[in-house]
Amino acid sequence: MSVLVDTNVLLRRTQPNHEHHAVAMESVARLLAANETVCFTPQNISEFWNVVTRPVAQNGLGFSVSLVASEVEKIERILTLLRDSPATYTEWKRLVIKHSVLGVKVHDARLVAAMNVHGVGRILTFDVDDFTRYGIGRYVSLSGIEKRGGSACRKVCPSQTRREKL
Repeated sequence: MSVLVDTNVLLRRTQPNHEHHAVAMESVARLLAANETVCFTPQNISEFWNVVTRPVAQNGLGFSVSLVASEVEKIERILTLLRDSPATYTEWKRLVIKHSVLGVKVHDARLVAAMNVHGVGRILTFDVDDFTRYGIGRYVSLSGIEKRGGSACRKVCPSQTRREKL
């Protein structure tokens, strides 16, 4: 079964001091170890590049181009790319009109469009609320994990074998 990783998970994986870093690392590793196909899209990489190269003073991470390029290569090596196509655009347009999507939320619609076109039924995210309007059948939610005192991924990803770290 396939799962799309949300950009927020990719971002937390690059922030070792962030409270969600370990959960982001473990969740992807467990999915891969369970032989799940963990996917990303060009939209994920665009959002990722935007945040990590933005200056820290502007709510970014301040990565250099060479550092972000290295991080993107890791993502490309470990995860499966869902390529853009005219069908993705058509589905995105349908979604934003149908759900009256405004502003920055158009980016989430693009992820859902790719999921729909490629038949991916789940998304790994810290922000399930960003996707509920689209009627995605299943989420691998990482929200509130620390508050519950452990990794919810243990419930969805039973294997403890780790693959190469992203």
